[in-house]
Amino acid sequence: MAEQKATNVYWHEGEVTRAERAQLLGQKGATIWFTGLSGSGKSTVAVALEKALHQQGRLVYRLDGDNVRLGINKNLGFSAEDRAENIRRIGEIAKLFVDAGVIVLSSFVSPYRADRDMVRKLHDDGGMDFVEVFVDVPLAEAEKRDPKGLYKKARAGRIPNFTGIGSAYERPEKPDLRIDTSALSADEAANRVIGELVARGIVPG
Repeated sequence: MAEQKATNVYWHEGEVTRAERAQLLGQKGATIWFTGLSGSGKSTVAVALEKALHQQGRLVYRLDGDNVRLGINKNLGFSAEDRAENIRRIGEIAKLFVDAGVIVLSSFVSPYRADRDMVRKLHDDGGMDFVEVFVDVPLAEAEKRDPKGLYKKARAGRIPNFTGIGSAYERPEKPDLRIDTSALSADEAANRVIGELVARGIVPG
Protein backbone atom coordinates (compact mmCIF):
# COMPACT_ATOMS: atom_id res chain seq x y z
CA MET A 1 0.00 0.00 0.00
CA ALA A 2 1.16 3.55 -0.70
CA GLU A 3 2.41 5.53 2.27
CA GLN A 4 0.06 8.18 3.67
CA LYS A 5 2.14 11.37 3.38
CA ALA A 6 -0.46 14.03 4.15
CA THR A 7 -1.07 14.47 7.87
CA ASN A 8 -4.13 15.68 9.78
CA VAL A 9 -6.51 14.39 7.12
CA TYR A 10 -9.66 12.46 8.01
CA TRP A 11 -12.51 10.83 6.13
CA HIS A 12 -15.65 12.95 6.46
CA GLU A 13 -19.00 11.21 6.38
CA GLY A 14 -22.03 13.02 4.97
CA GLU A 15 -25.66 12.66 6.00
CA VAL A 16 -26.64 10.47 3.05
CA THR A 17 -25.63 6.86 3.58
CA ARG A 18 -24.49 4.31 1.03
CA ALA A 19 -27.60 2.27 1.80
CA GLU A 20 -29.82 5.28 1.06
CA ARG A 21 -28.10 5.79 -2.28
CA ALA A 22 -28.55 2.09 -3.08
CA GLN A 23 -32.25 2.34 -2.27
CA LEU A 24 -32.61 5.36 -4.55
CA LEU A 25 -30.86 3.59 -7.44
CA GLY A 26 -32.34 0.12 -6.92
CA GLN A 27 -28.89 -1.48 -7.01
CA LYS A 28 -25.79 -1.92 -4.89
CA GLY A 29 -22.55 -0.32 -5.91
CA ALA A 30 -19.86 -2.85 -6.75
CA THR A 31 -16.57 -3.18 -8.59
CA ILE A 32 -16.34 -5.85 -11.29
CA TRP A 33 -12.61 -6.32 -11.89
CA PHE A 34 -11.72 -7.87 -15.24
CA THR A 35 -8.15 -9.19 -15.37
CA GLY A 36 -6.34 -11.09 -18.11
CA LEU A 37 -3.76 -10.83 -20.85
CA SER A 38 -3.81 -8.06 -23.40
CA GLY A 39 -6.13 -9.26 -26.16
CA SER A 40 -8.02 -11.64 -23.86
CA GLY A 41 -11.27 -9.74 -24.36
CA LYS A 42 -11.53 -7.81 -21.08
CA SER A 43 -12.58 -4.51 -22.62
CA THR A 44 -14.84 -6.17 -25.19
CA VAL A 45 -16.75 -8.01 -22.47
CA ALA A 46 -16.87 -4.90 -20.27
CA VAL A 47 -18.35 -2.86 -23.14
CA ALA A 48 -21.02 -5.53 -23.76
CA LEU A 49 -21.77 -5.73 -20.04
CA GLU A 50 -22.02 -1.95 -19.71
CA LYS A 51 -24.55 -1.85 -22.55
CA ALA A 52 -26.59 -4.75 -21.15
CA LEU A 53 -26.75 -3.29 -17.65
CA HIS A 54 -27.59 0.16 -18.98
CA GLN A 55 -30.46 -1.32 -20.98
CA GLN A 56 -31.72 -2.86 -17.73
CA GLY A 57 -31.77 0.60 -16.15
CA ARG A 58 -28.61 0.16 -14.10
CA LEU A 59 -26.18 2.97 -13.33
CA VAL A 60 -22.85 1.61 -14.57
CA TYR A 61 -19.48 3.11 -15.49
CA ARG A 62 -16.52 1.51 -17.23
CA LEU A 63 -12.91 2.21 -16.27
CA ASP A 64 -10.57 1.13 -19.08
CA GLY A 65 -6.80 0.74 -18.96
CA ASP A 66 -5.92 3.06 -21.84
CA ASN A 67 -8.53 5.65 -20.83
CA VAL A 68 -7.13 5.93 -17.31
CA ARG A 69 -3.53 6.11 -18.56
CA LEU A 70 -4.47 8.97 -20.88
CA GLY A 71 -5.60 11.03 -17.89
CA ILE A 72 -5.15 10.54 -14.17
CA ASN A 73 -2.32 8.01 -14.59
CA LYS A 74 -0.56 9.67 -17.52
CA ASN A 75 2.61 10.03 -15.42
CA LEU A 76 2.98 6.26 -14.91
CA GLY A 77 4.90 3.80 -17.06
CA PHE A 78 5.03 0.01 -16.99
CA SER A 79 7.64 -0.80 -14.38
CA ALA A 80 6.48 -3.06 -11.56
CA GLU A 81 6.30 -0.03 -9.28
CA ASP A 82 4.29 2.04 -11.74
CA ARG A 83 1.96 -0.87 -12.47
CA ALA A 84 1.29 -1.21 -8.74
CA GLU A 85 0.58 2.50 -8.37
CA ASN A 86 -1.63 2.43 -11.47
CA ILE A 87 -3.78 -0.30 -9.90
CA ARG A 88 -3.81 1.37 -6.48
CA ARG A 89 -5.15 4.62 -7.92
CA ILE A 90 -7.76 2.78 -9.95
CA GLY A 91 -8.83 0.84 -6.87
CA GLU A 92 -9.33 4.08 -4.93
CA ILE A 93 -11.31 5.61 -7.81
CA ALA A 94 -13.48 2.50 -8.04
CA LYS A 95 -14.18 2.71 -4.29
CA LEU A 96 -15.53 6.25 -4.68
CA PHE A 97 -17.83 5.14 -7.50
CA VAL A 98 -19.04 2.18 -5.44
CA ASP A 99 -19.74 4.44 -2.47
CA ALA A 100 -21.90 6.53 -4.82
CA GLY A 101 -23.88 3.39 -5.74
CA VAL A 102 -22.40 2.86 -9.21
CA ILE A 103 -21.54 -0.54 -10.67
CA VAL A 104 -17.93 -0.10 -11.82
CA LEU A 105 -16.47 -2.21 -14.62
CA SER A 106 -12.67 -2.11 -14.35
CA SER A 107 -10.77 -3.81 -17.18
CA PHE A 108 -7.02 -3.89 -16.60
CA VAL A 109 -4.32 -6.46 -17.27
CA SER A 110 -3.33 -6.09 -13.58
CA PRO A 111 -0.78 -8.91 -13.89
CA TYR A 112 0.25 -9.21 -10.24
CA ARG A 113 -1.81 -11.05 -7.62
CA ALA A 114 -0.60 -8.77 -4.85
CA ASP A 115 -1.98 -5.70 -6.63
CA ARG A 116 -5.35 -7.34 -7.28
CA ASP A 117 -5.51 -8.55 -3.69
CA MET A 118 -4.76 -5.03 -2.52
CA VAL A 119 -7.73 -3.65 -4.45
CA ARG A 120 -9.96 -6.41 -3.07
CA LYS A 121 -8.83 -5.52 0.46
CA LEU A 122 -9.62 -1.84 -0.16
CA HIS A 123 -13.19 -2.88 -0.93
CA ASP A 124 -13.44 -5.48 1.82
CA ASP A 125 -12.26 -2.96 4.41
CA GLY A 126 -14.96 -0.57 3.22
CA GLY A 127 -17.68 -3.24 3.23
CA MET A 128 -17.98 -3.04 -0.55
CA ASP A 129 -18.60 -5.73 -3.14
CA PHE A 130 -15.65 -6.71 -5.32
CA VAL A 131 -15.95 -9.37 -8.04
CA GLU A 132 -12.77 -10.60 -9.74
CA VAL A 133 -13.45 -11.88 -13.26
CA PHE A 134 -10.59 -13.74 -14.89
CA VAL A 135 -10.85 -13.41 -18.67
CA ASP A 136 -8.85 -16.49 -19.51
CA VAL A 137 -7.50 -17.31 -22.96
CA PRO A 138 -4.24 -19.02 -23.93
CA LEU A 139 -1.36 -16.69 -24.74
CA ALA A 140 -1.33 -18.03 -28.30
CA GLU A 141 -4.96 -16.99 -28.76
CA ALA A 142 -4.40 -13.51 -27.32
CA GLU A 143 -1.33 -13.09 -29.49
CA LYS A 144 -3.23 -14.23 -32.57
CA ARG A 145 -5.87 -11.57 -31.97
CA ASP A 146 -3.35 -8.81 -31.13
CA PRO A 147 -5.88 -5.99 -31.76
CA LYS A 148 -3.36 -3.21 -31.08
CA GLY A 149 -0.31 -4.90 -32.60
CA LEU A 150 1.37 -4.95 -29.18
CA TYR A 151 2.49 -8.57 -29.22
CA LYS A 152 4.15 -8.04 -32.58
CA LYS A 153 6.03 -5.04 -31.19
CA ALA A 154 6.95 -6.97 -28.03
CA ARG A 155 8.31 -9.90 -30.06
CA ALA A 156 10.40 -7.40 -32.03
CA GLY A 157 11.84 -6.02 -28.80
CA ARG A 158 10.10 -2.67 -29.16
CA ILE A 159 8.02 -3.04 -25.95
CA PRO A 160 10.13 -4.26 -23.03
CA ASN A 161 8.39 -5.91 -20.06
CA PHE A 162 5.23 -6.58 -22.05
CA THR A 163 2.97 -8.89 -20.06
CA GLY A 164 3.04 -12.44 -21.37
CA ILE A 165 6.23 -11.89 -23.36
CA GLY A 166 8.85 -10.06 -21.29
CA SER A 167 6.94 -9.93 -18.02
CA ALA A 168 4.90 -12.57 -16.23
CA TYR A 169 1.14 -12.65 -15.80
CA GLU A 170 0.17 -14.17 -12.45
CA ARG A 171 -3.07 -16.03 -13.03
CA PRO A 172 -5.78 -15.62 -10.37
CA GLU A 173 -5.80 -18.69 -8.12
CA LYS A 174 -9.43 -18.34 -7.00
CA PRO A 175 -11.25 -15.81 -9.18
CA ASP A 176 -14.90 -15.15 -8.42
CA LEU A 177 -15.70 -15.92 -12.05
CA ARG A 178 -13.66 -17.34 -14.93
CA ILE A 179 -14.61 -16.58 -18.54
CA ASP A 180 -13.05 -18.14 -21.63
CA THR A 181 -13.62 -15.75 -24.51
CA SER A 182 -12.33 -18.30 -27.00
CA ALA A 183 -15.50 -20.29 -26.22
CA LEU A 184 -18.01 -17.51 -25.43
CA SER A 185 -19.15 -14.44 -27.34
CA ALA A 186 -18.96 -11.07 -25.62
CA ASP A 187 -22.72 -11.07 -25.02
CA GLU A 188 -22.62 -14.60 -23.59
CA ALA A 189 -19.77 -13.61 -21.30
CA ALA A 190 -21.66 -10.48 -20.20
CA ASN A 191 -24.67 -12.63 -19.34
CA ARG A 192 -22.45 -14.85 -17.19
CA VAL A 193 -21.34 -11.80 -15.24
CA ILE A 194 -24.91 -10.56 -14.84
CA GLY A 195 -25.81 -13.95 -13.42
CA GLU A 196 -23.07 -13.52 -10.83
CA LEU A 197 -24.31 -10.04 -9.95
CA VAL A 198 -27.85 -11.35 -9.47
CA ALA A 199 -26.58 -14.21 -7.31
CA ARG A 200 -24.76 -11.72 -5.09
CA GLY A 201 -27.75 -9.40 -4.78
CA ILE A 202 -25.98 -6.52 -6.51
CA VAL A 203 -28.78 -6.23 -9.07
CA PRO A 204 -32.26 -7.75 -8.80
CA GLY A 205 -33.03 -10.86 -10.80
